[in-house]
Amino acid sequence: MKKTIAALCAATAILGASAEGYQVNTFSARQEGMGHVGVAMKLGSESQMFNPGALAFSTETLEISAGVSAIKATAEATVDGKTYTTANKVSTPMNVCAAFRIYDNLYAGATLYTPYGSSINWGTAWPGAVLNQSVDLKVFTVQPTISWRITKNLSIGAGMMISWGKVNLDKALVSPSSMDRLIGLMNLPYQIQGQPTPYQTYGEMPPASVNLNGDSELALGVNVGVLWDALPNLSFGASFRSKMNMHVKAGNASVSYANDQARLILGETLDNLNYANFDASMPCPYVLTFGVAYKPISKLLLAFDAQLNGWSAYKNLDITFDQLPANFNQHLTKNYHNAMTYHIGAEYNLTDRLDLRAGMMIDCSPCNKDHYNPETPGMTKIEPSVGLSFRPVKGLSVDVAFMYVHGCGATGTGQYQDFLAPIYNTMVQAANLGSMLPSLPLTGEFTADYKTRAIIPAIGLSYSF
Repeated sequence: MKKTIAALCAATAILGASAEGYQVNTFSARQEGMGHVGVAMKLGSESQMFNPGALAFSTETLEISAGVSAIKATAEATVDGKTYTTANKVSTPMNVCAAFRIYDNLYAGATLYTPYGSSINWGTAWPGAVLNQSVDLKVFTVQPTISWRITKNLSIGAGMMISWGKVNLDKALVSPSSMDRLIGLMNLPYQIQGQPTPYQTYGEMPPASVNLNGDSELALGVNVGVLWDALPNLSFGASFRSKMNMHVKAGNASVSYANDQARLILGETLDNLNYANFDASMPCPYVLTFGVAYKPISKLLLAFDAQLNGWSAYKNLDITFDQLPANFNQHLTKNYHNAMTYHIGAEYNLTDRLDLRAGMMIDCSPCNKDHYNPETPGMTKIEPSVGLSFRPVKGLSVDVAFMYVHGCGATGTGQYQDFLAPIYNTMVQAANLGSMLPSLPLTGEFTADYKTRAIIPAIGLSYSF
């Protein structure tokens, strides 16, 4: 039985995150106010993130900018008429950019930003704990950039993305309902003899959970772009950020127990995970964006971006454990598909010192509903935004924005291998109780109706001369 436990306990140690849930679209406080549009716009140092080709259209000798967003997100899961709500901490994606002129038509710069990240906390004891209790994912990118204005109306640019990240995930290893079935079987001899039962049931409390955490190795990619001024009031842009693979080579696993009884029953084998490193990889997909910017009048700028996110790269998640039998290794099906994100925004120059902005972003879900997971519930999101820039003195701009995220709702079913089912079924058959006690299915399902929402205030500063 011990060997059976060892072979199955890793089946529940799932590391990962749902697609658009860990892609961040808050690179810039200024552009957040316009629905995060910007591929066909001339954004100075911040063009390094949106379109490196646009950087060469800058007219400044030096520009420095920085910004931070505060994402307060809430997710809800309704199960059998009862709603469970997350208690998420505030995430703070940020960016710092600097760019300078080499020649009139040649610019260079560097930027630090957070293209991917996620934070969610469902709590320890909720019905979906066997899929996820909490997750915290961060990816940082440093990007040196060069941009060349080939002609008066055309420029190109490229940057090298150097990325690293960290993941921290908690999930239940054992379903409370399956554990209670096992406890009932273990108590049965005492009940038959009319003796007090020594084992207590768990109700909604998971008897054992695991924490998985690790730092990824450096990953390299490229960010390239082109900007074309077709007319004095009309420009087109395109950019491509390549796929990167975030590889955790030696992550750590740590098992915790609800009480001494759970440790007594499960600990001999589950404690093996405390001494094993895991290896896992997760893709940061390519992003291909086309955009257009148009000024119908001198004070008004309208812009639209269509963004293709290459989530089809996320077909499987493979997890291997060092110095443990091969049957601990997991090959998990994800089968995500490519998905679009649409951005539209407007900027109005009210005075020489004040710009007003408004926009909308529609982020389409790439998740496969047959492999759904509450780590970051994937669904299509509608995200309106407003913002402004104020220039108190020459060269200095203060940018503020506010975005609201409305998830359109989704019903999804997550599947998991029941850690205790083979053990329970073997014990039932050994005791010749198969005709009295129904067997446990080897695979469990968790279905819920999900909703998400978030508020994202942002502030940024930029200075140029």
